[in-house]
Amino acid sequence: MSNDISTSSSYLDSLRWQESQVATSDGESDALTQEDFFSLLTQQLSYQDPSNPADNDQMIAQMTSFTMAQGISDLNSNFDTLATSMTSNSALQASTLVGKQALLESNTLDLNESGDAKGSIVAESAVESLTLSVTDASGQLVRTIDMGSQPAGAVRFAWDGNNESGERLPEGEYTLSAQGSTNGQFSSLPIATFKNIESVNINGSSGIIVNTKEGAVRLTDIAEIA
Repeated sequence: MSNDISTSSSYLDSLRWQESQVATSDGESDALTQEDFFSLLTQQLSYQDPSNPADNDQMIAQMTSFTMAQGISDLNSNFDTLATSMTSNSALQASTLVGKQALLESNTLDLNESGDAKGSIVAESAVESLTLSVTDASGQLVRTIDMGSQPAGAVRFAWDGNNESGERLPEGEYTLSAQGSTNGQFSSLPIATFKNIESVNINGSSGIIVNTKEGAVRLTDIAEIA
């Protein structure tokens, strides 16, 4: 009696994992699942000719290929979930920044109706006779602050908003300049001041972008948030 079930390796080849679509009972198509694969493989093995069994190496190769494909699919799904979660966390973090202040390199500061105006002077090396000068919108010098000798690094300052006579100046934008002596030679030093964060947005490649009236800057480039 002839055997209606083929015992050649071509049957195993037909089970090779592919991203093909198979028809479902409702007329729609669906991908072959891992359960379908092993169900078909088990059925094929039960009908194989004992005198001509399927090659073990081929079976192992097929199972390995399917497992790897399934693993990659699961990994992609996990990455998509992680990306969604990170985006949500970034949006939540960004929303809490509006209304705060970012320390940015700038030679201007905003004086409020009350309180101090703060910032930092950046000294690459130790300086002597460090001075901070404040001028108003008309370019008039309104205050000079003697900060003496300072070590290298960020030198913090706080201006109380008063002029040389101790009178409170009106709120608004003022311009700063800093000079210090290193080895007997005076030079200008960069200044960083706090700027109000007006809005934020999320950029896929740059992350969180912070917007101030000075412009846009990446959150990772901001030295301090207050």
